[in-house]
Amino acid sequence: MNKTLILLLASLLLVTACGRAHNTNESHSENYIVPGAWQTELYFPMLEGKRLALVGNHSSLIGDVHLADSLLSAGFNLEKVFSPEHGFRGHAAAGEHVQSGIDTQTGLPVISLYGANRRPSPGDLEGIDLIIFDIQDVGARFYTYISTMSYVMEEAARQNIPMLILDRPNPNGHFVDGPIREEKHTSFVGLHPIPVVHGMTVAEYAQMVNGQGWLGEGLQCELHIVKVENYTRDMWYELPVAPSPNLPNMTSIMLYPGLCMFEGTHLSLGRGTDFPFQVYGHPDLPAENFPFAFTPESRTAAPNPPQLDKLCHGIDLRTDNPRKLMETSRFDLSHLLKAWEHFPDKANFFNNFFNRLAGTDDLQKQIKAGMSEAEIRATWQPGLEVFREMRREYLIYPDID
Repeated sequence: MNKTLILLLASLLLVTACGRAHNTNESHSENYIVPGAWQTELYFPMLEGKRLALVGNHSSLIGDVHLADSLLSAGFNLEKVFSPEHGFRGHAAAGEHVQSGIDTQTGLPVISLYGANRRPSPGDLEGIDLIIFDIQDVGARFYTYISTMSYVMEEAARQNIPMLILDRPNPNGHFVDGPIREEKHTSFVGLHPIPVVHGMTVAEYAQMVNGQGWLGEGLQCELHIVKVENYTRDMWYELPVAPSPNLPNMTSIMLYPGLCMFEGTHLSLGRGTDFPFQVYGHPDLPAENFPFAFTPESRTAAPNPPQLDKLCHGIDLRTDNPRKLMETSRFDLSHLLKAWEHFPDKANFFNNFFNRLAGTDDLQKQIKAGMSEAEIRATWQPGLEVFREMRREYLIYPDID
C-alpha cells in the first residue's frame, strides 16, 4: 500500500480514536491528549526500510488497534517483539516468569524480558535497525516497565541501535514523593536512585537515564521521542486499557503507589479478588477496626495470592474517588501505618521484600519506632529537593511546581 495513503488512513484513525478518548478535564476541555503512538505522521516516515523490534505489551495501542498490527498492516518490517512483566498480551500474573514464544495473533517471535533474561542479548538485537518502545506506565519506581526500558536502552547503546520512544501520559505524573532508593537496595523494582513516585513520563525518564549516566560504561542510547500532544501533568487522564492485570481501574492506579507497600508485608491488598489494589486486610486484624471482609482466591492474575482462601478483615477503598485521590498528590502512608498500629503480631508484619520496595531500611525502622506520617515525610524532603532539581533538566512537559 502507498505510504501516503497509509498515513492518511492512520490520521483518520487518530481522529476517530481521539473522539472516543476519556482523557479530558474541565480546565482543558478543548484539548484531547494524543499519545505518541497515535501520531503516526511523525514517526512512520522514519520506519521506512528499517528492520524493527518492538518493546510493547497489550497497552501498545493506536485507538483500539495494537501497534504491532498497525505496523504490519502498513507494510513495515517488524521482525520481533520484546515483552515485559505480564507478557506481550498482558495476561501473566505479577512476578510470574514469562516464556518466549510466538504471538498467535501476528506470528511474530516474542522474546521475554521477564523470564530467564531481563535484557535482550546481542543475538536478539542482531540485524535490528531501530527499537520502538511503547508501553503505558503508572509512574511508580517499583512498576517494572521502566526497568525493562532501561535494560533495553543499555543493550541498544552497546549495539549502536537507536530507540524510538512513543510517549504516553503518566497518571501519577502530577507529583514527586517518597524515599529515594539507596544503592544497596538496587533491584529490578528499584533500578535507579529515584523516589517512589518520580513524576515523569517514560520518555522523560529515558532522558534522565541517559543524562545521569545510569547505563554505565559511558554508554548513551540514541533516543528519538514522539511526545504526547496536549498533555500537562495536572490533566486527568483515564487509561484506555488496564496497564497490568491487577490494576483494573483508575482507583487502583491512583492508590497503587501507597498500597503497593503492602507487598512488603504479610497482608493482602486484594490480589485474588475482583478489587486488587482497592482493599487491604488480614485475618488477624480486628474486625471492629477493619470491618470489610474478603477472601483472596486463586485466579489467573494471582494464582497464589497472600492469605489465599482465608477470610481477611480489612478496609474497602473502592468508593474513593480517583480524581479526589489525584488531588491529594502524595505517597500515602496512612493505610500502612493504620494496619501496623492494629496488627497484633508485629514481629511478622513485614516480609523481606519491604526494604527493596521502599528503597531504604529507614522506612521500616521509622514505622517500628512509632514515627507519625508527618515525621516520616519530613525525612524525605532533603533528598526530594535534590531530585526535583535534577529532574527539571529532563522534562519534556511543563513542571508542576
